[in-house]
Amino acid sequence: MSSVTQTDEALVSTGPDMQEDWTYKAEMPMLPEKYQNGFWSPVIAKHRKEYAKTMIPMLGLVIVVMWLILPTYWGSFGEATEYIPNLKGYLVNRDGDGALGQTMIQSLMNNTAGLGVAPHAHLTWIVVDGSTLTDEQVIRQVLDEKVWTAVVVSTGATQTLINARDIGDATYNASLAITHWYNQARNDNVANAYIVPYTAALLERTLTTFNAQFTGQYLTSAATNATAISTISRAPVTVSRPFWYTQSNLRPFTKTVSTAMLLVGNINITILSFILTVAHDGARRVIHPYLRFRAYIGLRIIAPLIIYIPVSFNYAMISLPFHVTFGANYAGGFFIFWLFVYMCMAALGLSIEAMITILTPRYAPLFLVFLIVYNVSTSTLPIILQPRFYRFGYGFPIYNLTTATRTIIFNTHSHLGKNAGIILAWAALSCITIPLFTWWTRRAEVGAHERQAEVPAKMA
Repeated sequence: MSSVTQTDEALVSTGPDMQEDWTYKAEMPMLPEKYQNGFWSPVIAKHRKEYAKTMIPMLGLVIVVMWLILPTYWGSFGEATEYIPNLKGYLVNRDGDGALGQTMIQSLMNNTAGLGVAPHAHLTWIVVDGSTLTDEQVIRQVLDEKVWTAVVVSTGATQTLINARDIGDATYNASLAITHWYNQARNDNVANAYIVPYTAALLERTLTTFNAQFTGQYLTSAATNATAISTISRAPVTVSRPFWYTQSNLRPFTKTVSTAMLLVGNINITILSFILTVAHDGARRVIHPYLRFRAYIGLRIIAPLIIYIPVSFNYAMISLPFHVTFGANYAGGFFIFWLFVYMCMAALGLSIEAMITILTPRYAPLFLVFLIVYNVSTSTLPIILQPRFYRFGYGFPIYNLTTATRTIIFNTHSHLGKNAGIILAWAALSCITIPLFTWWTRRAEVGAHERQAEVPAKMA
């Protein structure tokens, strides 16, 4: 009872104004205490609603973007087997009308037509007159990427065997009858999965059948010829396996660690470019309100180009402890590789710099997904093994960086000029879009600032 009386007296003694202030404070909503509530606590219902309003639309947007972009990567592998006939090879017949040369022509033409194999499980073979190309020219055709592979029937292969049988030549080498040339480093995935196994299976199947028939005919005719039987006993290989082939890998893919540089490494370049762009976006917000438009554009373009120099150089150096060599055909190959990494980082980073202007850092990761997926979709398999849609890859930075890297490390056919031109074109395009997007977003900020500046002037 005394406590109630004391409270009443305190209210009376403080006067009517203080009573109203006390009543107002009592009616104020209580703020939730920090670090003291469960997720479903009623006192944080407002905050829970704000959380849902942020995450649910983003969830829906991510799902939409996922369905719009990720199928592109799946599709880049999904129909590869249907396009295997796009891989072309030469059959160079130097045996003329000899039995081996004619058999090889018939077998490879049947293979091109898809006879005796699963649908699309064959290359397309082009018959070339042996008198039109020397061995060096055939090799150059493979290295210059005119064809993916070449099978050459050696000069007079059939007659060479006949002569070896007639004289009992024990030094006869059946593997010299046919040579199979290919370029593994052009694309090791294609060489290992299609070029080598398909060609080897075709040659072995053809030669096994032909050897049995050709040897059977000879033994039948020589059955009553004691001299012939005595002669071939000195060269049994001429009847046991009269014809075989030799494989020659013109550009071996020997540096397997370079696989990291050709696929995941390129993804890392994109991610590093994105991280630097986001960091730069946060840093320049401190200073950009005080810069003129031209100075601000210079900051957005020149500063990243300077930042990419040490990052790209250190990225290139990571390969050195793993004994990746860059001197296959170019003096200073490492520095050429570094230059391409730098140009690619500039192309990717500046494109993100442009898009973050309109997407804001909140939605910029969605553009990163697009950039990664559309770049790597055409970097693993050759574009000719993909639907026509994927020809866009010829104009994307990572495809051209991958092609240039193969040239620098393995001395494959050089497209370095074209590769550099396409990558630099991306960077140049971003140097146009960055000012345009910046002007479009900055004018609203400048307008708001000018309106705020007018208010004190009018009041004065």
